[in-house]
Amino acid sequence: MTGAPARLLTWLAVMATLLTACTPAVDLTETDSGQPTAFSSAPSTSATQTPVPPQPAPPPPPAPPALPPAVPQAFALNLYQEGDFVPQYTFDWCVAASIQMAHNLIDDTGGGTWASSAQQSELWEMARARSSNSFNGANPKGWAQVLTEVGMGPYAVVSVATYEDTLQTAARAIAETGRPVGLVMWSGRHAWVMSGFESMGDPAQFAEFQVTGVRVLDPLYPHGSGQWGASPEPNSLLTPEQLATQFVVREPRRWSTDLPTGYLLVLPVAA
Repeated sequence: MTGAPARLLTWLAVMATLLTACTPAVDLTETDSGQPTAFSSAPSTSATQTPVPPQPAPPPPPAPPALPPAVPQAFALNLYQEGDFVPQYTFDWCVAASIQMAHNLIDDTGGGTWASSAQQSELWEMARARSSNSFNGANPKGWAQVLTEVGMGPYAVVSVATYEDTLQTAARAIAETGRPVGLVMWSGRHAWVMSGFESMGDPAQFAEFQVTGVRVLDPLYPHGSGQWGASPEPNSLLTPEQLATQFVVREPRRWSTDLPTGYLLVLPVAA
């Protein structure tokens, strides 16, 4: 009987060893409550990168400094060349002589000067036929129409209320068209040609400029008028004050027109 208990003890020892080997190890992460501690795969808050706020757009480059306003400078324009002047051959033909001078001022080739008495007579008859007034002569309407028909136009008759605006209108027309302006003188009784001007400011650059001088051709030179004064020499440069002694507001009763009272111009206009 001693052998059996010995074998039994040996078997129990072996089983105890096997049971010990199969028992799972204690999970060190268990809490005292016996529940396992949860782990997160997400990084800890302390390891999260702080977002960078958006940066403001860079300020625009500063605007370049404003240029100072243009200052009017002395300006001059003159269409006249030697030989352009033509006298009127009778005391009635001032419009016809002014048409001849306008042609000469426009045609700068020097080969087609209009100056003959026969042609002046013909031009006067043309202008008179296109005019209508109580004096049975050539008036500004006929003057403008003949200039247009013979190839120097278009021209139009305009009335300007103020003297300063009249000079600006005439000077700007010469600068823009390269053609002379007709001045209706002596309250509608006589014709001169404005061939150029001087000013403070180029009409092409300034809406407002000051005309300081006016180039004129009076076909009555050298005779002049006892009432209105002497005729200036051809291509004279008159001050506005000098011109104003003979260039005055047109007398309304001189010819039939619906134009308002003012300073009359036979004005070149853009084609």
